[in-house]
Amino acid sequence: MAEFLDRAEAGRRLAAALMRFAPEAPLVLALPRGGVPVAFEVARALKAPLDVLLVRKIGAPGHEELALGALVDADPPELVLNPNVVSAVRPPAGYVEAARQRQLSEIERRRHLYRRGRPPLPVRDRVVIVVDDGIATGATMKAAVRGIRQSGPRRLIVAVPVAPAETVAELGEECDDVVCLETPEPFYAVGVHYARFAQTSDEEVVALLKAAQPEASIGK
Repeated sequence: MAEFLDRAEAGRRLAAALMRFAPEAPLVLALPRGGVPVAFEVARALKAPLDVLLVRKIGAPGHEELALGALVDADPPELVLNPNVVSAVRPPAGYVEAARQRQLSEIERRRHLYRRGRPPLPVRDRVVIVVDDGIATGATMKAAVRGIRQSGPRRLIVAVPVAPAETVAELGEECDDVVCLETPEPFYAVGVHYARFAQTSDEEVVALLKAAQPEASIGK
C-alpha cells in the first residue's frame, strides 16, 4: 500500500513535520516539477515564500534514469558529478559537456517560464528548506544543496516525503538537517510510494507559484 495519496497530501504531512521552523521565517525552495506541489503545501502551512530551485539531472548514455550527476542553476551554474557512477559508466569523451549544455538550455527555459522575469528570492542569511517529492539516489538533491550553499543561507534543510535511509544519511552530511517522513526498505522508486503520481506539468508549476505569491498579480 502506498504511503501517500498524492503530492498535495504528502506536502501537508511534510509541513506538519516542519512547523518547528516556522518561527524562523524560512524560505521554501522547490525542485520542479514534482517538488512544487509538495513545497506549495509546506510554504502555505509555514506562511513562507515559495520559489523554485532549478536543477537538472545528467543521465547516463542510454540509461537516462541513472544519474551521472546534475546541473544546478547558480552563479555560475554548478555541475556536480557522481564519481562512482562516472567511473562505472565511462561516458564517451564530450558526453558530459554536451549533456551539460542541453540541461543548461532547459534550465534557462524553465527560469523564463516559471519566474517570468522575476529574480530569484534572496537566500543569504535565511533558513532555507529545499523540497522535492522524494529522493532515490540523491544526485539531483546533492547538486541542489551544493549550488544553493554558494548563496550563503544561514541554515539549509532538505525536506522530502520519502527516500532510502542511506540517501538520507548521505544528505545529512551536505546540509544542516534532513526531514524525511518515510524510509521504506527495500526502496524501488519514488512513484511506488504514491497512489497517484502523474507527471507535474509546467502549467501546474506556474499556477502554484502564482497562487503562492498573490501579490505578484496585483496591477497586472
